[in-house]
Amino acid sequence: MGCARYDPTWESLDARAVPAWFDELKFGVFIHWGVFSVPSFGSEWFWWYWQKERRKSYVKFMEDNYPPGFRYEDFGPLFTAEFFDPNRWADILEASGAKYVVLTSKHHEGFTLWGSKYSWNWNAVDVGPKRDIVAELAASIRNRTDLRFGLYHSLFEWFNPLFLDDASNMFKTRTFPTSKSLPELYEIVNKYQPEILWSDGDGNAPDTYWNSTGFLAWLYNDSPVRDTVVTNDRWGAGSICKHGGYYTCSDRYNPGHLLPHKWENCMTIDKWSWGYRRNAQLRDYLTIEELVKVQ
Repeated sequence: MGCARYDPTWESLDARAVPAWFDELKFGVFIHWGVFSVPSFGSEWFWWYWQKERRKSYVKFMEDNYPPGFRYEDFGPLFTAEFFDPNRWADILEASGAKYVVLTSKHHEGFTLWGSKYSWNWNAVDVGPKRDIVAELAASIRNRTDLRFGLYHSLFEWFNPLFLDDASNMFKTRTFPTSKSLPELYEIVNKYQPEILWSDGDGNAPDTYWNSTGFLAWLYNDSPVRDTVVTNDRWGAGSICKHGGYYTCSDRYNPGHLLPHKWENCMTIDKWSWGYRRNAQLRDYLTIEELVKVQ
């Protein structure tokens, strides 16, 4: 590793072997945390289901619990993370037997858990906790454990006007990726040096819109984690289970047989949601035995 140079083409990038450490560590923990954790109702897709799909249970939840005119953005200051203790998290993660951890640095809501200069006033340093969640957890993981630290990052954002404008132009314009999504990716790699970069949320846009091959060529050639970084396969419409590092193929993916390509079963503990929901029942959580079996 380190001597080969990769071209910004899938043919070249896909020839890069997944670093051996990923194959050896086997088991990791994925943490969904964001503004959606405040309503903590239904799913981390709360904003979409409430405002876009207008699902009855979500609309009723808001009518019953929040004043008229309350916006999703108003949850931001309520996301205070007052009980967030990264050292405790690190100790729990190590005790679990996990060998790597991936934190949602930004989900489809666009709120970044670090003080991104590309997400003005919609990030955890400017609003809510007033803390750099990513930096704090990265430091605790690295100081107290041997776990590898990774970050999830959503390419698109449901309601970002720049993305919506590009989508209305059939992605012939690229304002959103050049001014928001790609700068964020370079920012988190340079600042936090994650050894897993878990991309998600292509917004039905092709990898050429996201310039995924250009970014990955930089990541593999010149980034501070070029020799050790592991990536997944969600880099644009049509790339899943086909291009990138290891394959995820679909959520809760279990092929039932060995594959010729490295893969990960991205599995939930809750049968219905990735994020915490306050209305979950004990029966909604998979047992340890069930989780081992589905893996």
